[in-house]
Amino acid sequence: MQNAFGDPQTIVLFGGTSDIGQATVRRLIRPSTTTVVLAARRPTDVEEFAAELRRLGVANVDCVAFEACSHAGHTSLVSDLAGRHGDLDVVLLAFGVLGNPEDFIADPALAAPVLDVNYVGGVTMGLAVANQLRKQGHGRMVIFSSVAGERVRKANYVYGSTKAGLDGFAQGLGDSLVGSGASLLVVRPGFVHSKMTTGMPPSAFASTADDVAAATERGLRSGAHTVWSPPVIRYIFSILRHLPRPIWRRLKI
Repeated sequence: MQNAFGDPQTIVLFGGTSDIGQATVRRLIRPSTTTVVLAARRPTDVEEFAAELRRLGVANVDCVAFEACSHAGHTSLVSDLAGRHGDLDVVLLAFGVLGNPEDFIADPALAAPVLDVNYVGGVTMGLAVANQLRKQGHGRMVIFSSVAGERVRKANYVYGSTKAGLDGFAQGLGDSLVGSGASLLVVRPGFVHSKMTTGMPPSAFASTADDVAAATERGLRSGAHTVWSPPVIRYIFSILRHLPRPIWRRLKI
């Protein structure tokens, strides 16, 4: 349960190794935060971050196994976490994979896991979390989308399509939560310097994981339903999404 100041006591991060997810957890923890759950494919991969959180004063850091593609187990995982830790105040969905577009062309079957993790896993886990938050009558979910889904680029249209689908799902899910006491925040970052983008040339208006985390914190504090990071890309994409396709194809973005 959040305290009188709106500070979370329990935070759950699905995608425990995510740079953006970890930066957001750092931003959100308060003296009132007693529990942080780090859900990752290999719990040992988040032990270093767990130790950092304990040094920051979080008494209970729970590292649990989580597979985005194990859709049938998402509801039971969320229920188990609530049963062991009580109400889930803030739940972050920060998992995803990028993939290599050239690999998908050479072998189309390689695109399937990207869709499965980014979109299908996001939907099944999003629904499971939403059901728990409705049951509690409070709580906030954050789904990290991407501007890549605002208008899918030819440079990586498989990844972009998963983000477009996830973003649409998140918007509808957020609307479905209105009146339940729970709510959902959609975060749309641009290019972010992170482990996922290592070696890639940065796009214009590139940001850091902490920039996205700061925008997420502001969005949660203000009760927003959508935030962009950096904010300027909201206005840029309001133009880009309406460009004629022949012009859009030629843009090197």
